[in-house]
Amino acid sequence: MKKVLFLFLCLWLTAFGCQKKEDTIKIGIAGPMTGDQAKMGMDFKNGVTLAVEEWNNKGGVLGKKIEVVISDDQHDPKQAVSLANKMINDGVAGVIGHFNSSCSIPASDVYNRAGIPMITPGSTNPQLTEKGYRGVFRVCGRDDQQGKAGAEFALNSLRLKTVAILHDKTTYGQGLADEFKKFLGDKVNITYYGGIVQGDKDFKMVLIAIKTKNPELIFYGGIYPEAGLLVKQAKELGLNARFMSGDGTIDPKFIEIAGVPAAEGTYLTFSPDPRNIPSAKGFIEKYQSQYGNIGPYSVYAYDAANILLSAIKEAKSTEGKAVIDKLHDMEFDVALGKIRFDAKGDVTASPYVVWITKDGKFEEYWKP
Repeated sequence: MKKVLFLFLCLWLTAFGCQKKEDTIKIGIAGPMTGDQAKMGMDFKNGVTLAVEEWNNKGGVLGKKIEVVISDDQHDPKQAVSLANKMINDGVAGVIGHFNSSCSIPASDVYNRAGIPMITPGSTNPQLTEKGYRGVFRVCGRDDQQGKAGAEFALNSLRLKTVAILHDKTTYGQGLADEFKKFLGDKVNITYYGGIVQGDKDFKMVLIAIKTKNPELIFYGGIYPEAGLLVKQAKELGLNARFMSGDGTIDPKFIEIAGVPAAEGTYLTFSPDPRNIPSAKGFIEKYQSQYGNIGPYSVYAYDAANILLSAIKEAKSTEGKAVIDKLHDMEFDVALGKIRFDAKGDVTASPYVVWITKDGKFEEYWKP
């Protein structure tokens, strides 16, 4: 009798557990939620959370509420792979993330094997969508586009003759630096090319070496914690070269770390200001009322979540292949405007412009 009761209880618990899982649709968020890049991860989380709240307030999707599964990869590729497996085991229907290309690329192998879509708001290395995985998408641009825009600005607007190039040895940082270098070609003299270690705090030795080469510009491929220190320490050493970096640096934390005087005049490649996009007005107002100032990738995470949930709605299913097919077939009307993906999972239109730091803020400066 006890065995019968025990079996009945197990069956009841299993059925209850399955029913509970069916009450919600889970989507994952993956990025650096703690540590020195936590600002970017929190921007992701806030953007996705806002989108999910709006959907849930309207009844959810497919008659079910949406549940967010937050994963902190600490911008560590091994951690990213581990969390990707965990989110799949948790039953997510798709993932918004990761931020770092060095995390997104290995994690994409996991999502591809599981047959679920991933949409990154911020991983720009071309390798991510060159692997041929049908379920991998990004709502941002690529570093071959970004590097080209930066090189065109350096050549055509600044008319430089000498450039020093630094990177942080990561998939993103070195990838962006290499694309910038490639598009410069033989039109300038590369006086220095080398890498630093992400997480280090003292870069004076490498900056002294660069100073002896007397470049007109230092280009850095990397993220804001190191970029801020590089600019600050270059100023302390009396290195008068202008500084330029990419989308990983365009965050208020960069100015905070570098200091307003040292950061002044820094050039940064990024996409156009969403505040100038009419369709983004509603998002910006809601985000600011709830979380304060928007981060560089807040709107990208918000749009990625809306795109994923719209595809689930149109597919009338959370089954991976059906959702991925819709992601390829549909055009999405989101905060950044109309977005459509090409066969690789890249957005069909991805403009980059050059920003400048001025009076402790970022503003658009140059368009190709």
